[in-house]
Amino acid sequence: MSDLPPSYEASQSSQNASVNPPPYHNWQEAVPDTATFPPPPIAGYLISGTGNASEDDAQRAHDFCDSVPLWLPTQPSPAVYNDVQVHDFRPVQPTELHGHVSAVARGHWRGHSADGNGDCVVLTQLPMYFPAADSPFVREQKKTIYFEVKILALRAGPTPQDCSGISIGFAAQPYPSWRSPGWERGGLGVFSDDGCRFVNDSFGGRDFTTAFKVGETVGLGMEFELPENICSGEKQSKRCKVHIFFTRNGRRSGGWDLHEEVDADSGGVEGLEGDYDLYGAIGLFGGVDFESCFEPAGWLWKPE
Repeated sequence: MSDLPPSYEASQSSQNASVNPPPYHNWQEAVPDTATFPPPPIAGYLISGTGNASEDDAQRAHDFCDSVPLWLPTQPSPAVYNDVQVHDFRPVQPTELHGHVSAVARGHWRGHSADGNGDCVVLTQLPMYFPAADSPFVREQKKTIYFEVKILALRAGPTPQDCSGISIGFAAQPYPSWRSPGWERGGLGVFSDDGCRFVNDSFGGRDFTTAFKVGETVGLGMEFELPENICSGEKQSKRCKVHIFFTRNGRRSGGWDLHEEVDADSGGVEGLEGDYDLYGAIGLFGGVDFESCFEPAGWLWKPE
């Protein structure tokens, strides 16, 4: 069996190799600056009912996505993969964040954004999912990634007309640091202000849950499994089954099949099918105080 998942090779041309990130090593000495990362596409409602980013920010992101491919998957070193297995994730703060996010303990973050802060995304410094090590086609078993966020306070939004909020999601790199998870290629997220979910969707998202309240803890997970028709010989049999699930205060509260998004009205699911490295992503807009937890012992939701 190949060491790499069988689906990513067909989706990436040879010219893309030049934008690969360096191998993961000594990340403590050289955490990547997301300000240098370029942007990603677009899709349900035409606008959000509670807040909207500028058209200029969206266009910058789309232009980048059209010109810069996703990073090819990497084979993590034993040291790096061990850090991921023990949930030693650290935040990478974008230049667009007026505030601060820090790891207060292994796998535990605390952060805030200033009142009026524009959209930005805080990513984990390492992927939570490596297809080269975690793909069901390599492991021959299901792989789940998950983390939680608690909202401590919501203050003034980016403009007097918009509310503040937070989103929880995942993203493939490179992802534009001035865009929330789910708005661009290789991203998905669920938003506090209206409860909508976004998958590679720059418009208004899709109805999913109710708005998050201050004091609530929400979680988001992705489950990657072998397809049921893996032995059929069909091309589709080489794609992972991917299910996204949402939790609220420790209880499962809905989810969806990733491939529901594959239709003419959506932005597709590029980068999210288990064939690219995936990072935890927290989007912020306006003034927000929050905590996040990547360590299972600290989750309100307990895996079965």
